[in-house]
Amino acid sequence: MENDLAAQGGVARALAYLHPLFMLASLALALLALRAGLALRRSRRSGARREGRVLARHLRLAKLAVTLLPIGFAAGIGSAVLLRGWDALGSAHGWISSATLSLFLAAAWLGRGLERRRPGAAPDPHALLALLAALCAAASLFTGFVLLP
Repeated sequence: MENDLAAQGGVARALAYLHPLFMLASLALALLALRAGLALRRSRRSGARREGRVLARHLRLAKLAVTLLPIGFAAGIGSAVLLRGWDALGSAHGWISSATLSLFLAAAWLGRGLERRRPGAAPDPHALLALLAALCAAASLFTGFVLLP
């Protein structure tokens, strides 16, 4: 593509890799939060005492991931438009990433209700949305890999 600055090499090519690297780090944090969340779920379902350290780890990782993921999403749009000359959401990767971010944010919103002990807050919908977000993130990763310069 003639407007693809990243394909021409140099600084633009290096900048085009910042978004994927940032997102890999952000998704790694989200997966670590999911792992801690699944440990909490196992304890809850088995009737075991909930470990405060595991909950604190889950909250710390999840809050950081949910802060970084929208930043990375916006960086991806910026990279697509400014460096690659593409439409903002002109690929399957863009649409899958939009759905993924929506699922992560919805899981975070439900998790916030659990953290604040909001009446009616249930852990199962939170867990389901987080798992769906992780699965969508895998699809986003694969659809993004083919777009690398």
